[in-house]
Amino acid sequence: MRRIDQLLLEYGESHQNETNKSIHWICVPLIFFSIVGLIASIPSQAVQSVLGEGNVYANWATVVLVLVTIYYVTLSIPLSIGMMLFGVLCLALANLIIRLNIAPLWAVCIGVFVLAWIGQFYGHKVEGKKPSFFKDVQFLLIGPAWLMHFVYKKLGIPY
Repeated sequence: MRRIDQLLLEYGESHQNETNKSIHWICVPLIFFSIVGLIASIPSQAVQSVLGEGNVYANWATVVLVLVTIYYVTLSIPLSIGMMLFGVLCLALANLIIRLNIAPLWAVCIGVFVLAWIGQFYGHKVEGKKPSFFKDVQFLLIGPAWLMHFVYKKLGIPY
C-alpha cells in the first residue's frame, strides 16, 4: 500500500462520524487559509528582495507553501497539484483581504483560526476520538489532503 493511502486511511479512522466530517469540510480549509494568512503577515523584506519588490506574493507564506507542496509531492503528485492550487487560492484570498483593508490580515486570520479550531474540537467531541495530529503532527497536513482526495474521487481523478 502506498504511503499516501496509509496516511489517508489512518486519518479517516478518527473521522467516521458524519457531523465531524461535515465540520471538517468547513474548518480544515479555514484553518489552512488562516495559517497561510498568518504566515503572509510576517514582514518579508528578505523574501521580497529575492522574489521582487512590490510582488504581492513575495512573502513567507509563498515560501512555506512551496515547502508544503514538496512534502505533498513526496506523497502524491496529483494531490500535490490540487493542494498547490488551493494554496494559491489562499494566497489570493489573503491578498484580497489586504486590499480591502477592512482589518489587518493577521487579525482576520487569528479570528478564523480560533473559530475553526473550536469547530474542529467540537467535531472530535461528537466523534469521540482525539484529533489525529495528537498522534503525529504530520496529520495537520494530511487533513487537507484527505478532503482533496474526496474531491479527486468525485471527479474521477486518480490520486
